[in-house]
Amino acid sequence: MIVAEAVGRALAACGVGTAFGVVGSGNFHVTNALVAGGVRFVAARHEGGAATMADAYARMSGRVGVVSVHQGPGLTNALTGLTEAAKSRTPLVVLAGEATEVQSNFHIDQAALATAVGAVAMRVASPEEAVSRAVEAYRVAVQERRTVLLNLPLDVQAAPFEGAVDVIPPATASAVPAVGEVAELARLLGAAERPVFIAGRGARHARRELEELAALAGALLATSAVAKGLFRGSPWDLDVSGGFATPLAAELIRGADLIVAWGCALNMWTTRHGTLVSPGVKVVKVDLDPAAFKTHVPADLGVAGDVARVAEALAAQVAPRTGYRSPEIAARVRAEGRWRDVPYEDESGGGRIDPRTLSIGLDDLLPRERIVAIDSGNFMGYPSMFVDVPDEGGFCFTQAFQSIGLGLATAIGAAIARPDRLPVAALGDGGALMGIAELETVVRLGLPMVIVVYDDEAYGAEVHHFGPHGHPLGTVTFPPADLAAIARGHGCAAVTVGGPGDLAGVAEWVDGPRDRPLLVHAKVTAEHGSWWLEEAFRGH
Repeated sequence: MIVAEAVGRALAACGVGTAFGVVGSGNFHVTNALVAGGVRFVAARHEGGAATMADAYARMSGRVGVVSVHQGPGLTNALTGLTEAAKSRTPLVVLAGEATEVQSNFHIDQAALATAVGAVAMRVASPEEAVSRAVEAYRVAVQERRTVLLNLPLDVQAAPFEGAVDVIPPATASAVPAVGEVAELARLLGAAERPVFIAGRGARHARRELEELAALAGALLATSAVAKGLFRGSPWDLDVSGGFATPLAAELIRGADLIVAWGCALNMWTTRHGTLVSPGVKVVKVDLDPAAFKTHVPADLGVAGDVARVAEALAAQVAPRTGYRSPEIAARVRAEGRWRDVPYEDESGGGRIDPRTLSIGLDDLLPRERIVAIDSGNFMGYPSMFVDVPDEGGFCFTQAFQSIGLGLATAIGAAIARPDRLPVAALGDGGALMGIAELETVVRLGLPMVIVVYDDEAYGAEVHHFGPHGHPLGTVTFPPADLAAIARGHGCAAVTVGGPGDLAGVAEWVDGPRDRPLLVHAKVTAEHGSWWLEEAFRGH
């Protein structure tokens, strides 16, 4: 056995289930060792896609993601996806060959690259430490929720490994909350008249505990965008807080006298640049990472610990009260609690469909058991708010770095994590064309995916940001592209939608065998920017 094989087998023994990557000479042996250890390997067409697939897979499966890439350009190609994962604190291990000979064409400072984007850099420096370093990389990913680059120098990879691959998989850490902090939060809940819980990614495992506590405290329930669907089905669910919030949700969150953020940083998007946090409101953050207590909206009280354990401890100390849960509020949530309940003027016409009408139509047509992945761009609010999901396992939102072009790869990783659900990728035309190489991956894997492209023939965010000021827009607008033809060339079914009637083609695919992925080329209206984007520009 050589070192590369020992590293792959050690990670397989730790419990890795699926790995993604693009294989070259520098990661050939370690990837084959993963496969030999029982790990499924998914070959992407670009390392950037592979990194994002692994990120999405980790988010939606609850398991560590693994990416395998070639030295040098293999890693630099993956860098945007790795930055997204690092910013999102996704548990991810990146296996990268490393050229340590400075005269090599492939030589770069790979550790410095990882550090620059917020990942943890590690290296297998000798054969003797191959297994221990692999296990340590896995431990840091799991217990510290970090993206880890494990550099594998080419000469060390090829050296004989003479030890045993004896591995004890690291356990997931769970911090115990401090008694005093829990008691203070119980006191605040007992005094609050209008409490609101906002749950983030760190609370996606704790629906039952949070709903039981909210019922005692009389709290309304909301989420950040990444946790959309967590409280779906609750009569007190306000859906997403922030730029995607309904008018009702924004009103009720602004009316809170206590906001408790559960595994949620309360960043500028979740708070609409702070405008949803009214003056004088008490803010509490419950998080594994105490550093979160002072970021974005500083907390009046920080409780360090696992969200579920803190909520359980509080439930034993909070007396039942009505709080924010009146019959009037319940009636308003039923009547106004979703974006499709908010009246709008349908602007479809002239061969283009209103993106709101498109999204509502897709929501009605597609099976409820779905997993929706969203790319970034001017369009992104429409599928995020008008296409519903059944629960927190139905929405994958890789937006911490706000890069366009990640949406299709996100949908692939999410689909592999949840094969029981229909995968839906929502893309803008710019992001679709940027990540289009992975269409072949969708077809090759046989994924019954619906890929919706909101095509305004432009980088819409820039058009609506600079256009009103009279700036020339020739650099951000494009001639029409036949995306449906491109999709058919890859082996997809495709339908072009220029009005509500064209959605019949989507219905036919849904009712059929679904033996090929479907690309919906939607020519959307583009007279003005989306509401969330206009608000974001005002916030800046």
